Parts: sequence; C-alpha cells; structure tokens
Amino acid sequence: MDQLAPILIQVLNGLQYGLLLFLVASGLTLIFGIMGVINLAHGSFYMVGAYFAWSLASWFGNLLTAILVGIVLSVLLGLALERLLIRHFYGRDHLYQLLLTYGLILIFEQLRSLIWGDEVQGVKVPELFNYSIPLTDTLSYPVYRLVISAACVTIALGLHWLIRHTRLGMMIRAGAHNREMTEAMGINVRMLFAIVFSLGVALAALAGMLAAPVSSVYPNMGSQVLIICFVVVVIGGIGSVKGALVGALLIGLVDTFGQVYLPQVAGMVVYLLMAAVLIFRPEGLFRKT
Repeated sequence: MDQLAPILIQVLNGLQYGLLLFLVASGLTLIFGIMGVINLAHGSFYMVGAYFAWSLASWFGNLLTAILVGIVLSVLLGLALERLLIRHFYGRDHLYQLLLTYGLILIFEQLRSLIWGDEVQGVKVPELFNYSIPLTDTLSYPVYRLVISAACVTIALGLHWLIRHTRLGMMIRAGAHNREMTEAMGINVRMLFAIVFSLGVALAALAGMLAAPVSSVYPNMGSQVLIICFVVVVIGGIGSVKGALVGALLIGLVDTFGQVYLPQVAGMVVYLLMAAVLIFRPEGLFRKT
C-alpha cells in the first residue's frame, strides 16, 4: 500500500482536476455547439464564481450558502449578458463574436479589480470537510477534494439526465442539430439559447466556487482555465457533453501525472494529446450531443 499510495493520490488529483475542467468545458461546448458562439469570456465566469465564493462566504460565513447564492447570481448574469449582448451576434461572423467576448474579458477584469481588488485571496474549506483520510503512516488525502469530485459527478449525471430525458433536453438536442427546423416546430429558440447560455455561465462559475478553497482566488485566474478547456472541447468533440467529460478526464490525468513524472515536458503533453486526436479523429472523440 505504501508504494501504491502516491499513485492513488495522483489519480484522485487527476480525476478531481478533470471533473472541474468538465464543469467549465461542458458549458463552453454547449454554447458553441448549440448557439454557434465562440465565447472567449467563458474563463471569466470561472473567475467570477471564485470571487463570488470568497466574498459571499465572508458575508454569510458558510461556503455552501455562498455557492447556492452564487449559482443564482451566475444564472442572472448569464441571462443579462445573453439578452443585452450575445443575442445580437447570433449568425454573425465568428470574428465579431471573438472581439465581443474578448472585450468582455477586459471588462470583467476591470470590474474585478474595482470590486474585489488585485490581491490573492483564500477561501476556507468548510469545517465539515476540513480533514484528511490517512492512506499510509505519512500520506493522507483531503476530504474536500473528494467532495469536489463527488459534486462534479453528481452534476455530470444531472446534466446527462437533463439533456437525454427531459423536454428541455430534447429541445437542446434539436437546436444543436437543426436550428431552423427547431424554430419551424414552434420552439422559442431565443429562449432556448438564453437558457443554454445561462446554464453554461452557471457551470463555469460553480467550478470556480468549488475550486476556490483549493486553488485560492486571484486575478486572471480564468485565462489558463479557458485555454485548457478549449483543448478539452477539441478533444471531446464540439457540442458533445459526453466528449467534454471524457476529454476533461483525459486532460486531468495526463496533466497531473505529467507534472509529477515528466515535469520538463509537462506543459506540452496535453497539447500533444490534442494534436494526436486531431490527426486521427479531426471531429473529436464524440459527435454533438
């Protein structure tokens, strides 16, 4: 067990990292796959979620309450952005979408600086989960990381149920495959897009809120997440939630073990994986949801 414990720790770390990436990447792939919008600002929603967790946890004195309130605020933020900005760029050239969402990155960073400042902040792990499970005499694993993984798995199952077994999910799948036919059947595609966009924002923000006690809260924290999530989307297949899950877990494990066992080349391992997938399967591992 002493020899296997370090490997087990890295597997758990890789799965937890991958599952957090899935929360962000699933919203990104839904927004692009269904709405056709390339959203460079998606990483900013992750950052906003982390700052929600820090400020609301300080306000309420409870991280769980902060997360619940933060989810509501994130949905409202998504609805407002979709109604005021995003919906005016449907069907336009992707260049306009890139310029708009890049502008949103700058706006969110400036607002973050004005509202929360530029210092690195920490969020306390809830007392209920602030302990570790001993694996050996010298090694243990934090329970909160297991809680993050369990929460992400629960959300992944809920997302699968929503898309595959509900009327809303049926409309989402229809809109992803043929937007014009979906409109012709009397479905309010604008409302559907607003729901999808706000869902994507909420998923990214939730990932930031869950990760805040582990990774701390700091400026520009969404940029690195955004890049790696685009890699996840490319590997999994644009528009595929299943692909986002598989791609995120692959990236999580490859990156985690690369950082430990191949630190000299760890920074490019995930991109080599993406290149290999693009060579042999250019559409990604899975097709649209």
